[in-house]
Amino acid sequence: MVHEVLHPKNWKATPGYSNGIAATGRMVFTGGMIGWNDQQEFETDDFAGQVRLALGSIVAVLAEAGARPEHLVRLTWYVTDKREYLAALKDIGQAYKETIGRHYPAMALVQVVALVEDRAKVEIEATAVIPA
Repeated sequence: MVHEVLHPKNWKATPGYSNGIAATGRMVFTGGMIGWNDQQEFETDDFAGQVRLALGSIVAVLAEAGARPEHLVRLTWYVTDKREYLAALKDIGQAYKETIGRHYPAMALVQVVALVEDRAKVEIEATAVIPA
């Protein structure tokens, strides 16, 4: 295991995220990644499609530091519509597994009024730790 998942024994299991992660090594931080391509162009207004692109951007930035998705320790999601997020959970889960795999770091999700780019529906910040 790359990191230690922190989950008190008497707590209910968490679906798709960890309550905490302990890690030692080189830290990598991304800025907020939104659902556009590497040319900063939106390809879709589909919520899960934007999630897929944002996660792909995170993976690309991590790779620049020699990190992989399993090095992620935290994701913070900002969404413009939690109902749209919840309605797309199945497709978001599929996009997540295809891009990140079955690695579930500590996560938080916040609904915001708007993001800087008007077409953006989601922005995701990531923290990774590459083991020493």
